[in-house]
Parts: sequence; structure tokens; C-alpha cells
Amino acid sequence: MIEPAELVRGLQRDPADHKGRFGHVLVLGGSSGFAGAACLGARAAVLGGAGLVTLGVPASLLGVVAAKLTACMTRPFRQVPQGAFALGALPDILVFAERATVVALGPGIGRHRSTAKLVHALVRRMEQPLVIDADALNALEGATDILDDASGPRVLTPHPGEMARLTGLTIRAIQEAREDVAAQFAAAHKVVVALKGHATVVTDGGEVFVNATGNPGMATGGTGDVLTGLVGALIAQGLEPFRATALAVHLHGLAGDLAAAETGQHALDAVRLLDHLPAAFRATMQA
Repeated sequence: MIEPAELVRGLQRDPADHKGRFGHVLVLGGSSGFAGAACLGARAAVLGGAGLVTLGVPASLLGVVAAKLTACMTRPFRQVPQGAFALGALPDILVFAERATVVALGPGIGRHRSTAKLVHALVRRMEQPLVIDADALNALEGATDILDDASGPRVLTPHPGEMARLTGLTIRAIQEAREDVAAQFAAAHKVVVALKGHATVVTDGGEVFVNATGNPGMATGGTGDVLTGLVGALIAQGLEPFRATALAVHLHGLAGDLAAAETGQHALDAVRLLDHLPAAFRATMQA
């Protein structure tokens, strides 16, 4: 039985702790026109408590993201002319990732063919836990067998449309059997799945956590990128992937509830969601 309050209290810190104790999250994301998604993921990793965060982006985006972010590092990687990650970035990413505790892959990454090939290679070869979201999930359409050969733990955070592409099922079929679909996919590929939406389902194929926080105001661009970074931060701090994902989903939804109570659901955006993450941590720790 997952108890978010118990999990978050386990993250309390000793006065002698230092940033090296809380992990290093490498967020890989962004493409031309989608730098904001990558920044949201990186900012969520910082607010989620990671000791260090690096945002890796296609080289042409470096100036943009470096100007937007002050509490994390930035790193450029090789790109295609269209402003997306190139497959040729793979060796540099693998070397740089050796210093990371966990990697979050996908926010704003785009659908360029070279980027999709890079995603395939990273899913196979990355030894660190890998949180996979957005177009990194779409890159696995018709290629989910890659997950079976993965070198480390994998967490997938699809919305129903992405889950439909991964499974070949219709969105309606998924929504009618959310727990079963998520658990069967997780068990088949030995991954953790967070099937997003009302009552987000988190499962490793054995245990199942159904979230009770969140509201329809969160149905706006960027909120999923926040969840990706938050999952990465909690894994970096030592929670195993299933429990880290369940706690992240709870905190993410609670932050949305707190934001909606202040601004209303219609004015809720991903930045306001980020702003309420600290209060979500405090409320959960005190529950």
C-alpha cells in the first residue's frame, strides 16, 4: 500500500547533508519551438529536490534555456539542421550521463527521424533509470520491444493517446480498463507505467497505485513535463522507480489542486503548478 506522506517523510534531510546526497538529474529535451517544455522539466527537477540538475538541449537552444534557468546547469548536444537532437549526439550523451543518477527524456524533444533513432539507442543503452515522456514515448510506437532490451530501469508516463500508440489499442479501450491496460504493459516490458489522466494509474505490473489528487485545470500544455522532472528528482534522491513515480503523481496533482484553489482551474498553467510544488511537499509531509 503506497502512502505518499510516509514516502515524502522519508526524504527529510539531516543537517549535515549536502547536494551530492540528492542525486544529479539529466533532463534531455527541447527542439525548435519547444524549449519551454524542456525548461519546465528541468525546473521541476530542481523544485523536486535533486541535488544537481543539468538540462541537455540541441545546441541552437543553449542560449535560450540558459537565459531562462538559473538554478540548473545547461549542456548543448549535436543537432540536425531543423533544431532537434541528432543521432550523432549519442556518444557525447552517454559519456555525460555517466555523472547522472537518473535521466529524464522527452519534454519538447520533437519527432525528427534522427531524434527518434537517438531515443531508441538511449532506451536500450542507458544504464541509469530513464523517465520517458512526450515524443520520446511516441518514438517507441511500433518499437516497444526495445524496452525489453533496456540496460536499466525505465519509467513511462503516457497520456491515453500516447498509450494508444504504444499498445495499438483505442483510447476508448484504454479508458475503459485503465488499471488492467497499464499493469499488463508494465508487466510485459518490466517497466513502471504512469497512465495519466483522471485517477492516474501507476504500476510496475504487480503493485498498483491510483492517484486521488489533481483536477481538470491541469489539462494544459506543460504539466506533463513538470511530472517528468519531478519523477526524476525523486528517483535521484533514492526512491525506487515505482514509489518515486507514485509520490510524484500525488505531489503533482496536489500542486494542481492548490494552484486551482488560488487561481481557479481556467487560469492554471504549468508555471503556476511549479510554483505550488513546495506547498504540496509541505502538505504531504504534514499529513
